[in-house]
Amino acid sequence: MKKRMAGVAGVLLSTMLIAGCGSSDTAGTGGESESKTETFKVGVTQIVEHPSLDEALKGFKEALKEEGLEVEYDVQIAQGDMSTNQSIATNFAGDNVDLIFANSTPSALGALNATKEIPIIFTSVTDPVGAGLVKSFEEPGDNITGTTDTHPDAIPNTVKFIEQHEKGTRIGAIYNSGEQNSVAQIKMVKEAAEGTDLKLVEASVSTSAEVKQAAESLIGKVDVFYIITDNTVVSALESVIQVATEQDIPLYVGELDSVNRGGFAAYGFSYFDIGYQSGEMAASILKGEKKASDISVQYPDNLKLLINKKAADDMGIELLPEWDKEAEYTE
Repeated sequence: MKKRMAGVAGVLLSTMLIAGCGSSDTAGTGGESESKTETFKVGVTQIVEHPSLDEALKGFKEALKEEGLEVEYDVQIAQGDMSTNQSIATNFAGDNVDLIFANSTPSALGALNATKEIPIIFTSVTDPVGAGLVKSFEEPGDNITGTTDTHPDAIPNTVKFIEQHEKGTRIGAIYNSGEQNSVAQIKMVKEAAEGTDLKLVEASVSTSAEVKQAAESLIGKVDVFYIITDNTVVSALESVIQVATEQDIPLYVGELDSVNRGGFAAYGFSYFDIGYQSGEMAASILKGEKKASDISVQYPDNLKLLINKKAADDMGIELLPEWDKEAEYTE
């Protein structure tokens, strides 16, 4: 009988030891429980691939990484196709992702059409109010907010610089009239040129394949090019750079990445930075600290004048010493 009781005690002891070992994944020192790190699923919708938008996505991811969040990304590029753009957003809504990162105005519009529940953070959007994405910067809406890629002083400063330092008065603008953000910027250029001798000469495109032909159509009609942050044109910027270089036409651009690619000059900011700002917003939502409706739309933090020395030489532009006080230079 004693042997039998001893056997039963041994089985009970073994069972207790096994149970104790099995709880080691969730128990910490002193018996405190440790929860597993939650992994969030973020759907990324981007209208096209080009360096500025790609940098914004890098900044977004870096912010979430620095916030210590585990994120699984589903990155989808629409390649400029509006039907694909909407399908991407609809699929994200069907998958019930934790958050949608919309990188461009069309991407954000597609996301908002697809869901009114899933939080949406946008960036690379020029006019979020005019596009109908948000009610106002201060009170964006129930499930959407983000960062705009237009600093209030960027276009006026560029137009003023052209007026002061260019010999001609005709500004050639190539843009996609189907992009609401581009239409808004062209309107801002015209407003900034009011009261000056500057004249805007427009060339509209629908696809990136049309950009070079549009640039060539402006030869002899314009004294400078000014390429705003139009996704269609910026994705084919090298075509404009080629024409500008061959014809010695100064090429002003809308953001710093395009200067590094070969544009002459821009009053701009880093798209990585506005992507990072958007990532910080997303982190606060995923952590449960805020709702999208609690976060105001933000402008870029920093604006600077960047000049490409090699582009200036290629386009026959003389660099003036007076620019050194304000400008930063790149090769």
